[in-house]
Amino acid sequence: MSDVNELAPEATGPLKGVRIVDLTSVVFGAYATQILADMGAEVMKVEAPSATGGGGMGGDIMRWPGHPPEGSPADLGPIFMTINRNKRSVLLDLSKEKAREAFLKLVATADVLTSNIRYGAMKRLGLSYEDVKAVKPDIIFVHAAGYGSDGPYAGMPAYDDLIQAGSGAADLLSYMDGNPAPRYMPTIIADKVSGLFLVSAVTGALFHKERTGEGQFVEVPMLESVTSFMLAEHFYDHVYDPPTGQWTYGRITNPDRRPYKTKDGHIGLLPYSDKQWEEFFDLAGRLDEYLNDPRFKDYKVRTKNIQALYAMIEETTQLKTTAEWLELLQARSIPAVKMNKLDDLQEDPHLKAVNFFAPYDHPHAGRYFALKPPVRFTGSPSNIRRHPPRLGEQTEEVLREAGLSEEDIAALAPGKKAAE
Repeated sequence: MSDVNELAPEATGPLKGVRIVDLTSVVFGAYATQILADMGAEVMKVEAPSATGGGGMGGDIMRWPGHPPEGSPADLGPIFMTINRNKRSVLLDLSKEKAREAFLKLVATADVLTSNIRYGAMKRLGLSYEDVKAVKPDIIFVHAAGYGSDGPYAGMPAYDDLIQAGSGAADLLSYMDGNPAPRYMPTIIADKVSGLFLVSAVTGALFHKERTGEGQFVEVPMLESVTSFMLAEHFYDHVYDPPTGQWTYGRITNPDRRPYKTKDGHIGLLPYSDKQWEEFFDLAGRLDEYLNDPRFKDYKVRTKNIQALYAMIEETTQLKTTAEWLELLQARSIPAVKMNKLDDLQEDPHLKAVNFFAPYDHPHAGRYFALKPPVRFTGSPSNIRRHPPRLGEQTEEVLREAGLSEEDIAALAPGKKAAE
């Protein structure tokens, strides 16, 4: 198809030349290593033929949810497709000695090892930091953990739901609507936030290695990462000892903080400065009402009465269409945007213009959309070089690159199951 993007012939990103052996799966680690791969790193995703993964089908469990097109392989599910491009898949049963030896030969060629296997299990496999360091002294060993190793939760299993619960994130909505029932946010926020911390950890450790020649053990714990993320604003008055007031930044937990109704849809709208608030109510024909209300006389007082102010906005926005408001607001540089429903995203004019939903033709799954790497490097751009791989698709070629003989490769039974 003429409108389908071609894969880039080689890496051009800032991490070109960095080799990562990736033992992560699900979302936390896989999301992070795709970002690193987009930035140019060569990522070799090592997957297990374990019967515990994917309902007995093996490999990364995220291969299996969803509905691939009829006739395409079941191991290329939509979530896997979205967070596993630019990687090569190697199938190894690390519980077997020959596979462990092959894995260590592969690690000896790498700069970074990432893993979200619980560290106790890594030790039992003979793949602790000390074991790996013995074959690659300057390795950066990044352990994606549920909980930091210094605390009583160390080694416990962790998933997004558990971390949302443990970090206080599941309590936030009750501050917004007064409903005391704890609720999870309807996105895998803990995994993805932790993945971003993992990306920064890898790049920081690579910078340290570049300056000193030293590798190191790096731990990225989900609970600490997500709690840090959530409390950036919501620690609020409890940052002081003793506390001077409330938990949560009230503007954010205000129940009227939401997209506002217009005549024909909804709009995201946020006047911020004194001037913007005055211009908004001037456009609405309510400037005198706003200026004469003591609840809104300055930033500090407005913040205390933000619920009333936001309610006043929605009374006003319903008087015009979304397009009418955008024309008026943008002319005065008042921050505003049309609210997109999920169904609207692929037709959003900005996302279309930047080719955010980039169409590709997968040799096994057919036409699909890749989400464009969002960060723009002008001198070393990220790119998409590889389609998401079938389970074990590059086992033989990767092991060959690591120096294994054809006889050794043939002896690794899982390696023979490379995707056809």
